[in-house]
Amino acid sequence: MSAKEFQHIVRIAGTDLDGTLKVNYALANINGIGITLANAITRKADLNPQTRLGFLTEIDIDKLEDIITNPTKYGFPPWMLNRPKDIETGKDLHLIGADLTLKIKTDIEEMKNIKSWRGYRHAYGLRVRGQRTRTTGRSGKAMGVKKKELIRREAPA
Repeated sequence: MSAKEFQHIVRIAGTDLDGTLKVNYALANINGIGITLANAITRKADLNPQTRLGFLTEIDIDKLEDIITNPTKYGFPPWMLNRPKDIETGKDLHLIGADLTLKIKTDIEEMKNIKSWRGYRHAYGLRVRGQRTRTTGRSGKAMGVKKKELIRREAPA
């Protein structure tokens, strides 16, 4: 395929991407790749970030896919990866797509099984990361001012 032919849909790492988007923003649509990592991947592949994904050649697409699947081989630091020091393997991994979704679900189930604090919060559907819960994240009937007014009216004076 020559560089002049435009592809409207490009498949990279098991994900169909919009060919009309710039390379960085198209790569950021892959689950597990943010805009920062997409910028770094584009730089490592020596591509112009202003080019549209649909204009890339097969060689460029293969190079992008290789960098996405093996970022440690290309010298990406561990802090850029989404699983540094994996619990099971001890290696620095970067998961994408369905692998990432499955791994997150198994991590949450493991937290629930060992009954950690985060597992408890996940199991009961509460906020996990220390957010305020007194006024936000409520579900069910409102507990605010109206209930207090009703209690005040019903209480004998």
